[in-house]
Amino acid sequence: MKSEILLGVDLGTTVLKVAVFDSATGQVLAQAARRLPVTARDDGAREQDWSQIERALDQAVVEVKKRLRKTWSRVSGIGLASQAGSGIIVDRGSLRPLTPMILWNDARAASHMDALVRKKPVRFWQKHTLRNVPSAGLGRLLWIRERLPRLLSASNIYVGAGEFLLFRLTGVWRQDAGSALQNGCYNAVEARLDQTLLDLAGVTADMVAPLRQGHELHSLTRDAARRLGLGEGIPVAGPYFDQEAGYLSSLGSTSRPMQCSLGTAWVGNFALPERYQGGSPFQIVVPNPSGDGRLVVQPLLTGNVSWDWVLQHLIHKNIEKALERTKPLFEQLLLPPNGLVAIPWLTQTNPFCAESFGAGVFIGLSTGNSRDDLVRATAAGLAFEFARVFDGVKSAQVVDGLVLTGGASKGKCFQLLFSALMAPLPVFVQTEDLAPARGAIYAFSPKAAQAPVRCVRRPAKTGLERIAHQFSLYRRIFDQLYRNVPGAGAYEVGNAERRK
Repeated sequence: MKSEILLGVDLGTTVLKVAVFDSATGQVLAQAARRLPVTARDDGAREQDWSQIERALDQAVVEVKKRLRKTWSRVSGIGLASQAGSGIIVDRGSLRPLTPMILWNDARAASHMDALVRKKPVRFWQKHTLRNVPSAGLGRLLWIRERLPRLLSASNIYVGAGEFLLFRLTGVWRQDAGSALQNGCYNAVEARLDQTLLDLAGVTADMVAPLRQGHELHSLTRDAARRLGLGEGIPVAGPYFDQEAGYLSSLGSTSRPMQCSLGTAWVGNFALPERYQGGSPFQIVVPNPSGDGRLVVQPLLTGNVSWDWVLQHLIHKNIEKALERTKPLFEQLLLPPNGLVAIPWLTQTNPFCAESFGAGVFIGLSTGNSRDDLVRATAAGLAFEFARVFDGVKSAQVVDGLVLTGGASKGKCFQLLFSALMAPLPVFVQTEDLAPARGAIYAFSPKAAQAPVRCVRRPAKTGLERIAHQFSLYRRIFDQLYRNVPGAGAYEVGNAERRK
């Protein structure tokens, strides 16, 4: 008997991916990807045209259908994962987008975010969101209210990318908790939508979608089925936000994995059991989609944006060529000269000059340093920053292994650094680049949602000692420079029983 197949969709910020998996074995049968254009302007705008997203999905589906031919008819379930924190206002009746998709990294609401910070103390945000600061979505709603107040009416709905795509397929509005938190309407303490938060932007809760409950399924509509060339009524799971789906793809690699998404932003995703308490200024906390406790999504204040900047400015303006040219560089030496440290906060506000942007630094530069030294220092700094933020998670034994995913996970330098810095925990790397698309099919087959991995070999003892020495220097310098900067705090773990 032929096994059924499952379709996973990953609507990312810059790339849309679709993949078809065998529901029994998890084998990838076909996959396709399309770039998603982003409009970026000097005023901080970061937008996408929804019609281009729909077009990209149609093109990717056509490509996998051609590869599968008659096998396509065996699709028995569809899982959706998407970027979180982006938002669009849609007319409920016509489904016509009334704004572009305003992305999570759009900066035009910065002054409104500052106003929210001044309006409510840290304890208010901690009480509602388990964070020290408001979510960017609230600032965005205030920005929209200031410029286009007529759009914030009962005839419209404010949704994220995954919510809109789910409705286009099933006719049902649902949002995941991660997107809801980032869009400013989710109470992370009580796991519900929160009118108190929306009141700050003058918006009622009926203008946002209801929350997804667990792994609930909804049926593919007749129109959507015709468009995809599938049968009406096929169940659709989601939307899951990308980090949630990525975490689901890592399950089974170890008993308690931390999935490390090394993409545009670097993020660590792990389940925090009920017996622990934990927190940080910028954590995202949602129900654990695979069991008890909570799923913690902990972003770093750095990522591939910083790494790409170094590659393009010091190696080659073409990222692919730059990456190829760094391979022999790291094969020769993994670390920079002792004493040269890079703190890769290139996308943060300058803590020493309020009217300036950028908090990245090189310390220990000398006339003897080369371009290659700076590249090595940046790579080490990225890994050191990850280890700094998650040192408490490792020490408390909340997780028992790491699973690397995302673009930078392919770099051997990062694999070696992570395996050394997170020792004795084993470090794995997924052997495919489909984490959210695969994790999105978890509701249909947890086994098929499990991505293949390989174990990373740890450096020899001398290498471990050198990495540990330079990490210690990184932490000392970081503490001297950034100890009192909001958001600089690492993730702290405590025993819930001891705190009662």
